[in-house]
Amino acid sequence: MLRRTALASLSAGFAALAAGPLRAQAYPSKPITIVVPFAAGGPTDLMARIVGERMAKELGQQFIIDNTTGAAGTIAVGKVARAAPDGYTIGIGHLGTHVANGSIYKTLNYDMLADLVPVARLPSNPMLVVTSNPFEAKTMKDVVEYLKANPDKISGGTAGVGSASHLGALAFFNATGAKYQLVPYRGTGPAMQDLIANQIQIMVDQSSNSLPQVRAGKIRAYAVTAKVRSPVMPEIPTAAEAGYPMDVAIWHGLWAPKGTPPEIIAKLNAAAIATFQDPDIRRRMEDLGQDLPTPAEMAPAAFGAFHKAEFAKWKKILEDANVKAE
Repeated sequence: MLRRTALASLSAGFAALAAGPLRAQAYPSKPITIVVPFAAGGPTDLMARIVGERMAKELGQQFIIDNTTGAAGTIAVGKVARAAPDGYTIGIGHLGTHVANGSIYKTLNYDMLADLVPVARLPSNPMLVVTSNPFEAKTMKDVVEYLKANPDKISGGTAGVGSASHLGALAFFNATGAKYQLVPYRGTGPAMQDLIANQIQIMVDQSSNSLPQVRAGKIRAYAVTAKVRSPVMPEIPTAAEAGYPMDVAIWHGLWAPKGTPPEIIAKLNAAAIATFQDPDIRRRMEDLGQDLPTPAEMAPAAFGAFHKAEFAKWKKILEDANVKAE
């Protein structure tokens, strides 16, 4: 009996040892959810869908897009921060949702630096100053002069306080001295629809969202918020060429909940890097005016350091401008 019990225990021990590596290698064994902080149709949603579709091929599991809107992305980021740290819920965000909101919102129920683990830095893109087609201006200077003469007549869309489009508007105000009425939306997708329909007249929006509409002739572009013209859209001058220097680029990234195992973060990071090594994905990103990070810049540690530096930089800018949640 003792011998039989010992053999049974020994067999159970070997089974446990074998099961450990198998469990570790099993990830992912079910679909992975990407929580998107804005409505479908906007630039962050588009990035999530491109990334999710290609990473799914690398990892052999479907990626589900969960558009959780509201409060300029804070609801979605909090949802990721509180999710189980098992690699099956990750979040996508950008400069607005994962940097600016930390300074603007004083009562967040999460700490975006402590409660989230960086997975991968994603492409970044400059913004475009765009208007509806009926807006009567030929140059960036014309836009600024009209706004200064008519400060209460023009409305512009944003995805809420602290969103990328809001930061772009603030940069525009600072660079030009002109202002327009800010109208918050639940995402830049719906805002873009209203711009095309002339329900609002101006936006400072990510090129990935606005450039396709410009090329389709649905809206007008006046300037790019970069130091130099983009090789993807060389026909659009920089704001600096009109005398209004602006250097604002909106970067995206992926994060997981604190406590997610390092080996899972490594798998997700490798899949993200492979995504942007794909020639078809690279061409698609370049067509959208995106600047691609290097694999070294995409690494979790490098992305984490970059994130902290951006947080410190924008915290001062936003506090100096006295920007607070509405």
